Amino acid sequence: MSTSVPVSPAPVRRGSSLTRFVVLFLLPLLTAASGFLVAPGQAHAAHAAQVPAAAAIAAPAAVVDEPCTSSDPAVCMIREMTPEQRAQARETRIRYHQLLDTMEDVADRMHAAGSSDEEIARTLVDMRNDAKDITRAGMSPEAVQALEARNMKKYGNPLGPTADQQYAKYGSWSAVIAAATRSSAAVDRELGLEPRG
Repeated sequence: MSTSVPVSPAPVRRGSSLTRFVVLFLLPLLTAASGFLVAPGQAHAAHAAQVPAAAAIAAPAAVVDEPCTSSDPAVCMIREMTPEQRAQARETRIRYHQLLDTMEDVADRMHAAGSSDEEIARTLVDMRNDAKDITRAGMSPEAVQALEARNMKKYGNPLGPTADQQYAKYGSWSAVIAAATRSSAAVDRELGLEPRG
């Protein structure tokens, strides 16, 4: 069963009309659309047709009984999943990749409209965190709790870093823009997907 999570508009700073459009209309549309982009219970082949060919490189690996040596707690959590849970996690990750694709399109449109790198970066960081919230709607409460605990420890925010934290880490707004549409290579590989960026 797919559920929609209401997305509250991100704060708009010196926003153009395009920024307001993205925040006020595009994110709620993505929330509604996410339910039919990858509907639970459909065959994997139906999902592969919705994802760029480069995104799907292999089926999820079998559950491993050995202790997890990964430094990423999300990878260790995936390794403890049943095959059915891993398949669902893979579908959720595919949906997340699709939302990141949309973010790249938004960045291109904002650049074309003359928005500053800071405006674009702030919009994308908010969109990315909202995308995490949307895709986590289909996860188990335990999985969501583990991911949120990791983010709280690392960033002080259950969804992830703020734009200002990203700026402090990367040193420029253009680098924040690039980072906003990347995904965790370790998590993607664990689920048999091609890492982004």
